[in-house]
Amino acid sequence: MRGEILRRAAAVRLAVFDVDGVLTDGGLMLGADGSEFKVFHVHDGLGIALLLEAGLEVGVISARPSNVVAARMQALGVRHLALGVDDKSRELRRMLTELDITPEQAAFVGDDLVDLAPMALAGLSIAVADAHPQVRARAHWITGKAGGRGAVREVCELLLTAQGRLDAVYHRHLPP
Repeated sequence: MRGEILRRAAAVRLAVFDVDGVLTDGGLMLGADGSEFKVFHVHDGLGIALLLEAGLEVGVISARPSNVVAARMQALGVRHLALGVDDKSRELRRMLTELDITPEQAAFVGDDLVDLAPMALAGLSIAVADAHPQVRARAHWITGKAGGRGAVREVCELLLTAQGRLDAVYHRHLPP
């Protein structure tokens, strides 16, 4: 099975992540004034930065609109961002068309039932460790860490390892 996952990961040119439950732990912190707060794991952010540095495209698709997510993704350099999306599969198809990438060259990382359709479309479907059981059952690969707790970094390292790029991007960040 590991060989099949690495084969699929080696083909990926676009990695797409859900937000709540994947890039975050799924908790929603809302202030009395309607303000929203989210916690992102710094390791996940560096993983995304490393993917971009290695030349992969990164996308984020979420059913919830969020200025907080938009600001975080902008800070990381993620250009393909779709928030407040009611059909994640349609949005993934739009990204694929825009980037001239086939479904087999895409990975989608999700955690809940609304992620099943884009996961089925992607050549590599990934569930975070604490995803809904139906999502885990349909994923090609399941992370060892939970959403918002380093799972995204695991995905990034899988992709970079499969493509023979992990050592090169890590080497650029190590002290001499």
